Amino acid sequence: MRFKWEVSRNFLQYSKFILPVGLVAVLATVLGVGWYTQPDRFVRGYEPVQPIPYSHALHPGTLRIPCQYCHSGAAGSRYAGIPAVEKCMNCHSVTRTDSPEIRKLAALYESGEPLQWERIHSLPDHAYFDHRPHVNAGILCQTCHGEVQTMDVVYQNMSMRMSNCLGCHRDPEYALQAGSTIVKGPEHCYACHR
Repeated sequence: MRFKWEVSRNFLQYSKFILPVGLVAVLATVLGVGWYTQPDRFVRGYEPVQPIPYSHALHPGTLRIPCQYCHSGAAGSRYAGIPAVEKCMNCHSVTRTDSPEIRKLAALYESGEPLQWERIHSLPDHAYFDHRPHVNAGILCQTCHGEVQTMDVVYQNMSMRMSNCLGCHRDPEYALQAGSTIVKGPEHCYACHR
C-alpha cells in the first residue's frame, strides 16, 4: 500500500512540471511548423518572375505616374487590380515602340490576349482585405507595399501576417496623413475574417 501511495505522490509532483512543459512543447511545434511551412507568396521578399519586365522605379518613380492610374480599382473596389494591356498601350502605342518587350506587349494587344502577370501581394483565403477604406482614409500605398516607386522589380515588402495588420489597426498614426481624424481601425475578428 505504501509503495502505491509513493508512486502516485511522485507522479503528482512530476506532472505539475511535465504537463506544462509538454503543452508548451506541443504549442511551439504547431506554431513553428505553421510559420516555416507558409507558402512563399505570403513571405516578405517574395518576388515572382513577371512575363514582361516592368520598372516601378521608372513609371511611378521617375515619370511620377500615380499608383491609381494603373491600379484604378483601389479607391472604388475591394481589389486594386492589375492593369490590362490596353492601359499599357495608352502610352506604349507611341512610346518606346521599338523595345522588344513593348513589341511583345503590342502583339498581345493586337491578339486580344491578356497579359498574365504573376500576383505579388496576396493574403490567405481566410483573410478579407478591402482597398477602399484604406485608400479613402488616405493611407499611402507605400505603407503596405513599400517604396514601390524605387523598385525596379516589385517584391512583397511586408509580411502578410496578421500581426502587421493588427499593429496598424491599433496604432495607425504612422500610416495616416497629417490631419486625419482616424484614431484606430477595427480589431474585431469579422473585420478581416469573413
